[in-house]
Amino acid sequence: MKHLALFDLDHTLLPIDSDYEWGQFLVRIGAVDALEYKRRNDDFFAQYQAGVLDPVEYLEFALGTLARYPRSELDAMHAQYMAEVIGPAIRPQARALVQRHLDAGDLVAIITATNHYITAPIAQAFGVEHHIAAMPALDDDGRLTGKLAGTPTSGPGKVTHMHAWLESLGRPFASFERSWFYSDSHNDIPLLSVVSDPVATNPNAALAQHAHANGWPLLHLFND
Repeated sequence: MKHLALFDLDHTLLPIDSDYEWGQFLVRIGAVDALEYKRRNDDFFAQYQAGVLDPVEYLEFALGTLARYPRSELDAMHAQYMAEVIGPAIRPQARALVQRHLDAGDLVAIITATNHYITAPIAQAFGVEHHIAAMPALDDDGRLTGKLAGTPTSGPGKVTHMHAWLESLGRPFASFERSWFYSDSHNDIPLLSVVSDPVATNPNAALAQHAHANGWPLLHLFND
């Protein structure tokens, strides 16, 4: 593998935010207090869009919600969420983009600030083996504690986690002749600035402006 291809997930490969939609799903099925959860979920999402989100505060809010349920019940809800929310949101053009890199023999990974429990099945749905995400802490019985294990995979954290992952494979970043990162968000400028081929994908306004200023290509997967 001479080349590396990295993908953000929410609003990049998906036209939705998987974390936010998980919260909306929990509200819809009556698994959480609708008014209070929706209020906090909406507040955190607005903070994320504004670039002022405290990632640890948000992740431990989200992971705390997951920790309320026995694993079997949680897994059943997640399967329903995948069928009702994520499956219909996976577009052919996003699948084709990922598949093009897989077919080329590139080392492919999804790297997301959303927690690993929510996003691991989504990475699998895209046929991607390697998946870097915020890791939930587990107790001795393998149950989620509601706390974050390690550091967030957001902003500069994506760069740190990418390097750690590649080192664990014995493939340091410098060993790749070419590297891509596809992302929609200005929050990902640190990692976009590291790769040889940054691609502003469905970019928000701040990233589009930065991409134009730096001559980065823009890719619009979703036009609806």
